[in-house]
Amino acid sequence: MVKMSQVKLASLLAISLVLCSNSNADNIRGEEIAILTDAPEVPPPITRKHATKVKVELETKEVKLRLADGVDYTFWTFGGKVPGKFIRIREGDLVEFTLHNHPSSKLPHNIDLHAVTGQGGGAEGSFTAPGHSSTFSFKALNPGLYVYHCATAPVGMHIANGMYGLIMVEPKEGLPKVDREFYVLQSEFYTKGKYGAPGLQPFSMTKAVEENADYVVFNGSVGSLTGDNAMKAKVGETIRIFVGNGGPNLVSSFHVIGEIFDKVYVEGGSLINKNVQTTLVPAGGSAIVDFKVDTASTLVLVDHSIFRAFNKGALGMLKVEGEHNTDIYSGKTKDGIYLPEGGVIQEIGQSAPKQKKAVTLEEKIAGGKRIYQTSCFACHQSDGQGLNGAFPPVAKSDYLNKDKKRAISAVIHGLEGPIKVNGKDYDSIMPAQMLSDEDAANVLTYIYSMWGNSKKVVTPAEVKAVRASGKVK
Repeated sequence: MVKMSQVKLASLLAISLVLCSNSNADNIRGEEIAILTDAPEVPPPITRKHATKVKVELETKEVKLRLADGVDYTFWTFGGKVPGKFIRIREGDLVEFTLHNHPSSKLPHNIDLHAVTGQGGGAEGSFTAPGHSSTFSFKALNPGLYVYHCATAPVGMHIANGMYGLIMVEPKEGLPKVDREFYVLQSEFYTKGKYGAPGLQPFSMTKAVEENADYVVFNGSVGSLTGDNAMKAKVGETIRIFVGNGGPNLVSSFHVIGEIFDKVYVEGGSLINKNVQTTLVPAGGSAIVDFKVDTASTLVLVDHSIFRAFNKGALGMLKVEGEHNTDIYSGKTKDGIYLPEGGVIQEIGQSAPKQKKAVTLEEKIAGGKRIYQTSCFACHQSDGQGLNGAFPPVAKSDYLNKDKKRAISAVIHGLEGPIKVNGKDYDSIMPAQMLSDEDAANVLTYIYSMWGNSKKVVTPAEVKAVRASGKVK
């Protein structure tokens, strides 16, 4: 009996030690104030190996900000910007969350964090009138990337006006190390005026209910990730993008033109998919995408519901600086005229015995039109209007009409860096066009003849001279 009791006692002690050990893994040690960042910045990864008490403070504030060039909107925000601050905590942390509602706010607000297990995701404990503060706490039980948003009635209206962001609950073991991390959140806006209508635009409940978005954007506005605002990386680096979708209505088909996602953490969770071209991000959902950049390029972020990208604003850029790896991507090595009747491809610049040389102005314009429709219209569009925030217009273009030599240089030498066209700033890349002197002259003559331009005529001799002299700025 004594021996049996000793065995039982030893077993109970062993079980107790195991339980204490497991409990200590989630014991709260110390406290810290959360580092919060504005998009596209991300707080640094968490390196501590224990759970702690994390204090998070967010302020709701209603502010007038830019939605697009010449277009303003009264956003309702977490932290004064759209999207709201990026919050980063660790699995097992105890979070003390305080929500302040600025005295200037016209409405009460609260917060529903999808990372919270509890009534309303925290909405019940954070309902806050203007000029007041509310505090509640929660335990971070589940690792993953989660959306947060306002859940005050009417919920859709609060979300549609900009009240959303992301909270990352890092797993205890952490995420694999990468070189750069970015925060990108897609959402849509519903305005009384159509896309681009100038001035302060009010919210349209009718369009929101009908899911007829005027704007679909990354990080709160058209052009937030283009030009000078483009994200930057270097060849050879590994990139992680925390992608969210605030909605309130539309699913995102997130895609990076010129890259393949090495890993996708599906819906911001633990399931990892590999070698993915486009990943679905539901409204109120997220994804984490990792990839390595192998050659210099400007990668273009889009919602591959593609009219949203080129006509409603869901377009961003990641500029990768460094060496061009021609083994991975050569760029254009040959440009020619396809002659289906002869079954051959004739390189530009070679003699074209089957093609009658353009002599009259009408023939030059017709030849230039053919080149424009095959080489230029994708960026500058068939009506010459370009793509707002991405590619400048050639219609009524003060940039082209002011300086013929500069226009020639842009076509034959390419153009990169910031420029201003018709009062708007652009900062994209136009590669050099592999055109003969005659073809370059004809396409510019066509452009000058169209869309209210100056009717200038460009000659092959002028193109040859600019080609010899180098780039014109």
